[in-house]
Amino acid sequence: MAMYESEHTRFMREWMEKHPEQREEQQKGRALWWDKPQDLTEQQRLAQARVPVKPYYYDVGH
Repeated sequence: MAMYESEHTRFMREWMEKHPEQREEQQKGRALWWDKPQDLTEQQRLAQARVPVKPYYYDVGH
């Protein structure tokens, strides 16, 4: 059974095959926005500092 592939996915796959030089640009863009080094100590500090949110912000009765 064939898997569904959207027109956009097909277009991007074919376009990347025709323009392999764009792979490096794609990786640079991803690194700029998504691939960040993770600091577990900082994540733990932020989790401990988190303040619980009220169920309904404008309800002064809670």
